[in-house]
Amino acid sequence: MDNSTSSEKVRADEQRRRGCEVARALPKQLLIGGRWVDARSGKTFETIEPATEQVVAAVAEGGVEDIDEAVRAARAAFDDGPWPRMRPHQRTRYLFKLAELIEAHHEELATLITLDNGKPLAEARAEVSRTAEVFVYYAGWTTKIYGETHPSEPALFNYTLREPLGVCGQIIPWNGPLSMIGWKVGPALACGNTVVLKPAEQTPLPALRFGQFVLEAGLPEGVVNIVTGFGPTAGAALARHPDVDKVAFTGSTEVGREILRASVPDLKRVSLELGGKSPNIIFADAELGPSVAGAAFGIFRNQGQICSAGSRIFVQREIYDEFARRLTQTAEGIRLGDPFQTETTMGPLISAEQYERVLGYCEAGRRDGAKVETGGERGGQSKGYFVKPTVFVDVDNSMRIAREEIFGPVASLIPFTDERDAALQGNETIYGLAAAIWTRDVSRVHRLARALKAGTVWVNCYNIIDPVSPFGGYKQSGIGRELGKDSLDLYTQVKSVFIKL
Repeated sequence: MDNSTSSEKVRADEQRRRGCEVARALPKQLLIGGRWVDARSGKTFETIEPATEQVVAAVAEGGVEDIDEAVRAARAAFDDGPWPRMRPHQRTRYLFKLAELIEAHHEELATLITLDNGKPLAEARAEVSRTAEVFVYYAGWTTKIYGETHPSEPALFNYTLREPLGVCGQIIPWNGPLSMIGWKVGPALACGNTVVLKPAEQTPLPALRFGQFVLEAGLPEGVVNIVTGFGPTAGAALARHPDVDKVAFTGSTEVGREILRASVPDLKRVSLELGGKSPNIIFADAELGPSVAGAAFGIFRNQGQICSAGSRIFVQREIYDEFARRLTQTAEGIRLGDPFQTETTMGPLISAEQYERVLGYCEAGRRDGAKVETGGERGGQSKGYFVKPTVFVDVDNSMRIAREEIFGPVASLIPFTDERDAALQGNETIYGLAAAIWTRDVSRVHRLARALKAGTVWVNCYNIIDPVSPFGGYKQSGIGRELGKDSLDLYTQVKSVFIKL
């Protein structure tokens, strides 16, 4: 080991050590009604660092009774508290304060994300910045939630009010443990709602730190409540609670169905951002270098653990072999390793369960007749849930690796002949979250953007997200749109008022 490598390891180990100290100092409690309280059961559970398989910290294991208490606190804050009644300018200041606190603790939050999730530190830093931007964006919306006046007969005055829904249960995933707080808590608060947040059990640490920011920012008690715990207990209790007015969930399509079923008795409002099997379509006239780099970014970022990952890469036959060669070369150049080291460009998967799942799909791909060009096996590390970036060729849409969401760094290269074939194959899926097109033909771009059944279409780029633009899916990729002004529809309801003059 040379001196530079040795010093980099020392630096990474020191950052890990400091992050663990912060994690262990976080409350082993739940944030309910403006106070940190113990779980009713007294139970805690451990959060594991995916890169080392070591325990980082213990957190409170909230259950059904804790969810009930949190919902009561959120209900009291909505029905009797100042939050939905205060001047919108004041809510703006609170949201700006949350954004400021996130930015002020940028490196600390990035470290917690990497400890909990395993993504490289550079990606975690980007997630922190994006989360602050989302809170700034929604801070601007508090004063722009308008009703309308309607044409009516002279003896009547008719107008509408756009009002908050009430108590919002929000269940977020582990692949964006801080960014998903912004996507859900930001618009809910901007519209005047109160929140019960259930972070993923694999990544509770960023949510607990955010809870401290909520108290430091001085939000009224009960406006934001945070219950750490497990999906089948705390998450299920939140989804079915009769006093929750709306549930927002990001995660798998299978769990999304369960949440939708749980909403039926009370006819809750539900928004779901679910799975994907996104087509990334490369035409022969595309610039080869950028399209290869974009395809690699689309599937290997965050270890492929992204709902919009470009896991089905459709390549026009004329360039299929050359594209496969270059993508394989790019994948083999990815630095798999300690996510705290600066040269690392891919970290571990989130858990042992996910590790086994991804390797199981790699084996299924081989059985179905696809060929592994690179990867498809464990990384070289002795500890941690590492899987090498994987490229399959000779794939078609009938194979499991082309039909089912793997949620790992597994690219399936599928040949196509022409524009019509690309659209037909791209749409041959139960999902419709995102798609991408790489070409120099502007007319083709517009035709395909209309033809592809996806909530977002990227052209000559991949996975660009901006708070101003709505995000969500067609078909079984979900219900509703997050981000942008469209997200306000998820957290408000419209009331018509008629006045006899």
